Amino acid sequence: MRIYETKWFARWAKGQPLSDAALAAAIEEMERGLVDADLGGLLFKKRVGHSGKGKSGGTRALVAWRSRNRAVLIYGFAKNQRDNISARELKALKLLAREFMGYEEKQLKRLVRADELLEVEDDE
Repeated sequence: MRIYETKWFARWAKGQPLSDAALAAAIEEMERGLVDADLGGLLFKKRVGHSGKGKSGGTRALVAWRSRNRAVLIYGFAKNQRDNISARELKALKLLAREFMGYEEKQLKRLVRADELLEVEDDE
């Protein structure tokens, strides 16, 4: 399973702060069936806990995901800053999720080289 994050998501996650280990653990939970919401179009919502805070007051990540294939962390928000995304945002994020899941390995490598996608590695 390869895990990537968009450049936007990576900047946002550093400000939370969310470690690569926490993000990898969240994707591992998804692999075990622990998904908070299937938003359709290969887009899923997953709660991600902060160090020492747990998940309930933590953050939400919107993830393009196909089991045992790849996950791309696209968008995140703190639960205390907003409840959810708008219908317009959902539509755009679903399109983006389908695009990311349709990429072949060569295209993904090109995005990583261009620093548009970063590979998440469990740092613990």
